Amino acid sequence: MLSSLKKIIMALALLVGPTVHAQDASVTLKLGTLAPEGTVWDNIMRDMGDQWKTAGVKLEIYPGGVLGDEPDIVTKMLIGQIQVGVLTVVGLAQIDKGVQALSIPMMYKSYAESDYVRKKMQPLLEKRLLAKGFKVLNWGEAGWVRFFGKTPILTPDDLKKAKFFVWGNDTDTLNIWKSAGYSPIPLAATDILPNLQTGLINSFDSTPISALSFQWFALAPNMTTLKWAPLVGATIITTKAWAKIPEAARPAVLEAAAKAGVRFRDEVRAGEDAAIETMKKHGLKVYDTTPEQYDEWEKLFTSVYPQISGTVVPQDMMDMAIQYRDEYRAAHKEPAPQ
Repeated sequence: MLSSLKKIIMALALLVGPTVHAQDASVTLKLGTLAPEGTVWDNIMRDMGDQWKTAGVKLEIYPGGVLGDEPDIVTKMLIGQIQVGVLTVVGLAQIDKGVQALSIPMMYKSYAESDYVRKKMQPLLEKRLLAKGFKVLNWGEAGWVRFFGKTPILTPDDLKKAKFFVWGNDTDTLNIWKSAGYSPIPLAATDILPNLQTGLINSFDSTPISALSFQWFALAPNMTTLKWAPLVGATIITTKAWAKIPEAARPAVLEAAAKAGVRFRDEVRAGEDAAIETMKKHGLKVYDTTPEQYDEWEKLFTSVYPQISGTVVPQDMMDMAIQYRDEYRAAHKEPAPQ
């Protein structure tokens, strides 16, 4: 009830605008994100906002999904209600599906591989997003996606017995899971906690910091160490809003955003193990993945790459990601699964 009331209050505040304006701000921008207040992402965004303020740009942050799920945030950006979003590839894919090439399950075995592919594809992805009215201010991440369940999910067969969350708007992924004999439940990310409580779902995939931040792990306290996808994201601004920022202020805005991007990467990576240790102190049980189990997961996901290509991810972007990943592996000793 309190959560619903908070969302209503925040939505009304969004419509009427903030009651207090910085006297030195020539532009006020509103930012939406799923990241809860007080988390590492929220702290970084607020620090970035403080730096923007010195350049005459005020940033109003609406955290914790009070404006809805990531697709809702993108919709609000498209109609001009908000101007900035800190999103994962799920939200970014509402604009251009090509970004999902950066988070394909079981394609990457290390941050080094993921970083290499992203840096190679970054100019093209930014160009594609810009053509659709969005400027990328920085790239970030949420960590490695793992499986959490009320019972341990060690193998694909364990997942087949589970009722697990998938993003409600991603019908392509939903259909792929169903065609393989699984039971995905489409939901908004903001609905994970109440539906873990009701039993509509009994498992989910997410990063450790997210599982801790949203307190999802308490209702699905078994985590598998399998790192099946890096969850990449970005901070974006509508080109209409960017055009309203005085040219003299733009270098400072970009510099602060770039610093935030570095912190998104470094602090999230440094915080993953700490998040797991914190959850373990509150009942989380962690299950290591054996080499044989890893092979089962890899076989499952790679077997559906032909279905992912051209639906979840445009074929040319999928091919490009595989090409760059293989290019990295050819130049470096392939890392063992982490």
